[in-house]
Amino acid sequence: MNEDLKQLKALMNAMGSLNEADWECFAAIWKPYSSPRKVALTHVGETEKYLYFVLDGVQRVYYFDSQGREATIVFMYPPSFAGVLDSFMLQLPSKYCFETLSTSRFLRASFVDVNALMKSRPALQGLILQGMSQVLSGLLERLVELQSFSSEEKFSRFLARSPHILQLVPHKYLANYIGIDATNFSKLINKVKI
Repeated sequence: MNEDLKQLKALMNAMGSLNEADWECFAAIWKPYSSPRKVALTHVGETEKYLYFVLDGVQRVYYFDSQGREATIVFMYPPSFAGVLDSFMLQLPSKYCFETLSTSRFLRASFVDVNALMKSRPALQGLILQGMSQVLSGLLERLVELQSFSSEEKFSRFLARSPHILQLVPHKYLANYIGIDATNFSKLINKVKI
């Protein structure tokens, strides 16, 4: 098994166990894919065709408001799954854009292949649903942060979850994620103990 698939298997094993036959079927649907930085892999209005597993690089999913301003929703980096998950799972046009912030390397699987495996392999369906539940839990936690916490508290919690993020993501995107103007980000960094 190559190193890329070993990383994927390690993440899957962290969520639960698969027997060897289920793992072999799952591993077979993933294909290598890479992209330069600042490339939109999914545009607003497109249906997400792939589930990505991040091997290298940083990506983000963002939303355009009615005035064309960007709102960063989530960052993705190794080892994690990536893409516009609601569009992927529902096969509906995306309301969001998925882009690479740095040169990125992935494994990716098509919706057709993932869906077929979910129908034919109950253990895989269970693990995928567990993964989706973890994503939902994280999104609910993020909603609480957005609704209830100050910028400093949001930033502190974000750094607690992802302490390495300051070295990976340009500060203008971190400021956008927290919901502050980029010019105020340096003040925020000085206020929060890192």
